[in-house]
Amino acid sequence: MQSSLTSDEKQVKKKLKGVSYGKWGLIFLIPFFVAYIIFTLIPQFLTIYYSFFEYFKGPTFDYVGPNFVGLDNYIELFTPVNDTIYILKYAWNTFLIWIIGAVPQLIVSLLLAVIFTSTRLNIKFQGFFKSVFYMPNVIMASAFALLFFQVFGDVGPVNSMLDQMGLKTFRFLDYEIPIKSLIALMNYLMWFGNTTILLMAGIQSIDESVFESARMDGAGSLRVFKDITMPLLKPIFIYVVITSMIGGIQMYDVPQILTSGNGNPNETTMTIVMYLNRVLNPSRNYGMGGAVSVVLFLITGILSLFVFKTMAKGEED
Repeated sequence: MQSSLTSDEKQVKKKLKGVSYGKWGLIFLIPFFVAYIIFTLIPQFLTIYYSFFEYFKGPTFDYVGPNFVGLDNYIELFTPVNDTIYILKYAWNTFLIWIIGAVPQLIVSLLLAVIFTSTRLNIKFQGFFKSVFYMPNVIMASAFALLFFQVFGDVGPVNSMLDQMGLKTFRFLDYEIPIKSLIALMNYLMWFGNTTILLMAGIQSIDESVFESARMDGAGSLRVFKDITMPLLKPIFIYVVITSMIGGIQMYDVPQILTSGNGNPNETTMTIVMYLNRVLNPSRNYGMGGAVSVVLFLITGILSLFVFKTMAKGEED
């Protein structure tokens, strides 16, 4: 039987069959890869490269180097000064502040996510509540820090209120525990909404029939949460914890503004990125800055891998 297609139709059909959609997908990805290589990958390799060099702006504003010094920058970073290895001190400061803010953030966000996704409670206006929760995340961290600086300052509203009540005023920004708590509180307020929304999305992606089956078998709310919600939510929860930790390790703007860049009191609020900023300004010490950045990258990678391996244990089984 002869084909009813004309020669022109056959040619068009042949051309359509020859279209490679995978090829065009790769072509459209080229701009991203070009931008990534130029603005991210190359700077990363240069950072590692210059970490092995002496390269800084001298007192006469002339650049010294680059002179290859091997591991000298790293050795200097981990050499005790007055019996203190400052890079480790700053790393501990950063980690402690993140923990103080992240633990309540994860607990409250998980609780809110479970409540707002509960079909039993069936809370209305979820879109409105999501917007309210996420709103602090939209505010610039610098503006948030300036607000707290004014509110808890020596002559701020909090101390004025204490004075009017006949109570002793308190210098919140001059003591380690209060100022670390304030920084952690700001990070909590800025990010708990984002975490809540992510966890809500994770819970809503679980098939509702699984919950209904558990309830029909007589499982209570706590049993459902423990044996169904958390195991199925684990991938999203691991993602939230790791991204929160990465953001916490890179903490800079809030403590920088709240302590005027000094990490007071006694550098107990100095973070690794604040220290990196100090190294780069005003001396532009690219060699030492590169070494600090590499150490920051290694700390982030090791902690992320540890958290992932710990929390994902048994996932493959």
